[in-house]
Amino acid sequence: MAGFKGGGMGNMQNLMKQAQKMQEQMQQADKELEDWEIVGTSGGGTEGDETVVVYMNAKKMINGIEFGSGLSGMVDLSDEDDVEMLEDLIMAAVNDGYKKADEVYKEKMGPFGNMGGLGGLM
Repeated sequence: MAGFKGGGMGNMQNLMKQAQKMQEQMQQADKELEDWEIVGTSGGGTEGDETVVVYMNAKKMINGIEFGSGLSGMVDLSDEDDVEMLEDLIMAAVNDGYKKADEVYKEKMGPFGNMGGLGGLM
């Protein structure tokens, strides 16, 4: 083939090294997401006065739920309205945690653009 000097192979190796480095960085960011603690809250008017607290990582895996002291004496589980209120508080705390987790995810995985969607091709 006229004009072929073999320079393409070096570029391909360079590209593969860059892809491998990016994959390692993505794996590190993914590990950080698993280890990151997110705290979602609801029901409290002031900090420390939360009625429901949800703990999760930045991959939205819930690790725990706590009910604050403000909830005691407030909920009667035999009262359908109280149960509905408690369900709403839990959902609000989970959604607060999800919102915070989304922000952390964007921060950590944003530099990789759509590369995270290649799923196993690298």
